[in-house]
Amino acid sequence: MKKDYINWHSKKEQINNLEQRPFFHEREIWFCYVGVNVGFEQDGQGQDFQRPVVIIKKFNNEICWVVSLSKTKRRGEYYFSFPFNEKITSVAILSQIKLIDVERLSRKIGDMSEDNFRLLVEKLKALLP
Repeated sequence: MKKDYINWHSKKEQINNLEQRPFFHEREIWFCYVGVNVGFEQDGQGQDFQRPVVIIKKFNNEICWVVSLSKTKRRGEYYFSFPFNEKITSVAILSQIKLIDVERLSRKIGDMSEDNFRLLVEKLKALLP
């Protein structure tokens, strides 16, 4: 599949020039400008190259760790399923944890429950050597 790196680079330049950084917290779910990536890394979708992410760790007001989310049902040690709302089950792709600049955050779409967030963090920790 051909990837649209040219349009992504134009969009990335626009994102980098944003003047206002979003205010965010851990456990929040945001649409994020993930972009077009290499190989098996998760890509964003649509003309803005976005996908939902959950904020795992806020280091400061500029950077954080996020994990990409998917609606595709998957099981295994690298996935964590949780109810996002009454109709949607989201799957956190634990192997896709990523440090981002918060300028990539587009808009907040919800929050993960405290219980599910705690379980997600425990599952991430279990992946560490």
